[in-house]
Amino acid sequence: MSVTHQRAAAVGLAGCHTCGKVSPVALGRCPRCGSHLHLRKSHSIERTVAFMLAAAALYIPANVLPMMTMVELGESTSNTITGGIAYFWKGGAYPIALVILTASILIPLLKMVALTWLCLAATGKLHPSPALLGRIYWVTELMGRWSMVDIFVVGILVALVQVGNYMTVTPGPGALAFAGVVVLTMFAAMSFDPRLLWDRLEALQNDPATSNHVEP
Repeated sequence: MSVTHQRAAAVGLAGCHTCGKVSPVALGRCPRCGSHLHLRKSHSIERTVAFMLAAAALYIPANVLPMMTMVELGESTSNTITGGIAYFWKGGAYPIALVILTASILIPLLKMVALTWLCLAATGKLHPSPALLGRIYWVTELMGRWSMVDIFVVGILVALVQVGNYMTVTPGPGALAFAGVVVLTMFAAMSFDPRLLWDRLEALQNDPATSNHVEP
């Protein structure tokens, strides 16, 4: 026997994003904490795309401009992110090189790609299966937990290699652009409403014209 579950949004109930209390959306504000109630985040896709485009624009100067300036025995050298990775790798500091590669290049790029994929799915441009949709969103949430690692990479490196008069490291102009990428991708993830994914998926499954095109 199949059981039909009625959705909270269908009866005008919304969960508070601050305290989690479920209340009628007609109240306007949560009776417990006073936060605004809404069934879905307004203009979620538009804000997410805007933040991602801004982050993508800053991603280029963040990788082209010098990220750090090293002064070793009186000789000053400036390195980009990739140059810094090569420098530490050649010097045998493999863990530091891997941290920079992962936190400064892979994580921001993967976050932008994953959020772009989720926005396409939420707007009906892609028709993923529920299992694939859940896995992609889980990966996005997992990467979001490590967002603050990116912005502290340069600070950690500066603290690690300050060895008196032998070597000093100072952040370069690329660090500012990189910090902008981190902040903007965080805002993009916060703006995205994952409930739009399940709304679109349910609409596709209820539409005979598109239900057969859902990816396995």
